[in-house]
Amino acid sequence: MILKVLICLSPVFLLLLLFLFLDSLRLVNKTILVVCLGWGILSAALSFFSNTFLIRHYGLSFDLFSGYIAPVVEEVLKMMLILVLIKTSKIGFMIDGAIYGFSIGAAFSLAENIFYLMNYASAEPNLMVWITRGFGTAVMHGGTTAIFAILIISSLNRQAFFGFALLYGAVAAVFIHACFNALTAWPVFATVFILTVIPLALVMSFQFNENAIRKWLEMEFDSEVSMLTMIRKGRFSETRTGQYLLSIRNHFPAEVVFDLYCFISLYTELSIKAKSIMMLRENDFVVSPDPEIQSKLKELKSLRKQIGNSGYLAIAPVLRMNRKDLWKLSMLSSEN
Repeated sequence: MILKVLICLSPVFLLLLLFLFLDSLRLVNKTILVVCLGWGILSAALSFFSNTFLIRHYGLSFDLFSGYIAPVVEEVLKMMLILVLIKTSKIGFMIDGAIYGFSIGAAFSLAENIFYLMNYASAEPNLMVWITRGFGTAVMHGGTTAIFAILIISSLNRQAFFGFALLYGAVAAVFIHACFNALTAWPVFATVFILTVIPLALVMSFQFNENAIRKWLEMEFDSEVSMLTMIRKGRFSETRTGQYLLSIRNHFPAEVVFDLYCFISLYTELSIKAKSIMMLRENDFVVSPDPEIQSKLKELKSLRKQIGNSGYLAIAPVLRMNRKDLWKLSMLSSEN
């Protein structure tokens, strides 16, 4: 019995620890990680009740349900939290998205495998069944949600249409899940396939994405430091952003133009602070909380309201305030 428990429950969490180790930039927020684990368990319970209801109410055969309906129900429930995190700018890159997604799937499989152990451990002596559940099903659940997060974030970073990114990310997750379910008649093949494809795909995406993050940090950091220096020396009008604002200042009242300058200065300062924290994390330095950060974030929100939507849209292109850049302010808030 102890061997079955170890085989069922340990592999997926060992893989999660590996992914956390690969997060050299320390992008993962521990609070959000715990929320993801909790949602994984809750989504497993919701899936159980949903699947049970659908089977009983519609009289569906197990093969039909397992192959075509269960993957949709389970993947949709798992990915809901990922969508919330993306929409609230709590995820910035493929790395943290993949880890959050994998943690949801890991907790989902934990709850599912505990249920199977409690109900079928004594009735099923075949150790291969439990190996398949521990090394195959569990890794599959974590991998599909991680792949969904990677695909959707990758698309958004390329400024693709959100609906299209959501569609093919969801289709990919459901397709992998359905294929694995179809292969369970050959459990060894299914397990080897999942253990080969998913970890390899995730590790490769980690390596590729960390290189992209470092380039983004270096380029943006240098340009923002230069701009903030020019602002503080009273030479903001010499920057490209300053010249752009000069060209549109006739479209806004004088007080709004002043607020736009203040917003740009404060946003740039906070952006540099966030990037500095990421660089320090990568080199294993301890980052002390800044007591002024929260007040500055509140001031930024206040300025955002004062400049209004039209002012915000006017400066968003020159400050490159896309989804990835706005995420860093969310990360900065979590530091304090």
